[in-house]
Amino acid sequence: MTKVVEIRSGIELPAIREEISFVTSDGLTLVGELSLPVTNPPVATVITFHPLPTHGGFMDSHIFRKIANRLPALADLAVIRFNTRGTTSPRGTSEGSFGEGVTERADLEAAVAFASSRRLPNLWLLGWSFGTELVLKYGHNKPVLGGILLSPPLHRTSQDELNLWANNGKRLVAIIPEFDDYLQPPEAAERFSVIPQLELVAVEGGKHLWVGESATKTVLNEIVRVVNPQKYPLPETAEI
Repeated sequence: MTKVVEIRSGIELPAIREEISFVTSDGLTLVGELSLPVTNPPVATVITFHPLPTHGGFMDSHIFRKIANRLPALADLAVIRFNTRGTTSPRGTSEGSFGEGVTERADLEAAVAFASSRRLPNLWLLGWSFGTELVLKYGHNKPVLGGILLSPPLHRTSQDELNLWANNGKRLVAIIPEFDDYLQPPEAAERFSVIPQLELVAVEGGKHLWVGESATKTVLNEIVRVVNPQKYPLPETAEI
């Protein structure tokens, strides 16, 4: 017997959840989770890259946990979350140590290779804060449809690296909070102007950490609008 429930902060909708690991080109084992829809094959795949691990970022950072808890069921998405090198979560600790966004290149490449090895469809890179730096620095030439940037600080990404995205055939969407601590919409528009195909989504009242259910729903809706627009907007309730 099914029941209708309101989609709120702590909800975990049905999904096939698998503990995964993969090995980087420099020999490190990274741990994570793959979440898949229960009834339908996934129509697209989101590979997530978490915020700065030296400041509390990991695969369970709240937006990514909620993406995995909701979007396989609500939007037919496959979701890959993992800990970059040296990062710990309840799932475990990935080998290695924090590489300031340099050695993490191998982490991104290993995650994409894993998704490809599992024949997951329509790959997208989704970074949040520090994770956006990895997407921008190393994702421009990967076999993915594009990237979604959540609160990008643009601290580690060079101008040359931004230029590599210009007209490269991949979609790029930057979701910028109005009150971000590092990069607000006017400056973001200027910095990203070298990428003609970039779509900038300015979120009124938004903040860097996207705290609260309203902020969560905004972010998840924007992701679905880009990755599987047939499921946009997301429902307020679900049958379980």
